[in-house]
Amino acid sequence: MNRRLVIALAAASALVGPAAMAAPVVGQPAPAFTAVDANGKTRSLDEFKGKTVVLEWTNSGCPYVRKHYDSGNMQGLQGQATKDGMVWLTVISSAPGMQGYVAGADAKAWKAREKAAHTGLLLDPKGVVGRAYEAKTTPHMYVIDKAGKLVYMGGIDDKASSDPASLKGATNYVAAALADVKAGRAVAQATTRPYGCSVKYGSAG
Repeated sequence: MNRRLVIALAAASALVGPAAMAAPVVGQPAPAFTAVDANGKTRSLDEFKGKTVVLEWTNSGCPYVRKHYDSGNMQGLQGQATKDGMVWLTVISSAPGMQGYVAGADAKAWKAREKAAHTGLLLDPKGVVGRAYEAKTTPHMYVIDKAGKLVYMGGIDDKASSDPASLKGATNYVAAALADVKAGRAVAQATTRPYGCSVKYGSAG
């Protein structure tokens, strides 16, 4: 009898496990998170309730990221979003020893050097936030509406190239999504394919 109970409980745990690690889904509540920013302050998604939030995964050594920062394209998006009262959180999920990893003073120096216009720079060296959102590339972009629902996830635009010349004529999916949100419309293209360098996660343990 006891053995049957143990087997039943094990089966129940197996069913609960995948649900607890459910993938982010457009139209559903965005995964909650807590992370420390470049200034050592603990930030959380809950802190920004009632505001539109943009999440941007980055890696300073990635040529696809460089395309958007060296051209000023990313900073322009950040500046417009924050001007419109939105929150823009840049996330670094590179593990220690991996490309793009920064901590403390180096993170702040990178922000200053790039003249980034985001609201906060979140450091996620254990990849907890990145894995919760299944962030795969740098950049990988997400938009969360004022109700806390995920309304966009995918690439920054439709030109999967690291060549700065590809910015000309590109359809910027993030700008379009934010325009839809600002106008109170449903996001026309809510899911796209992200491109860039792989996020440099460490071991899951």
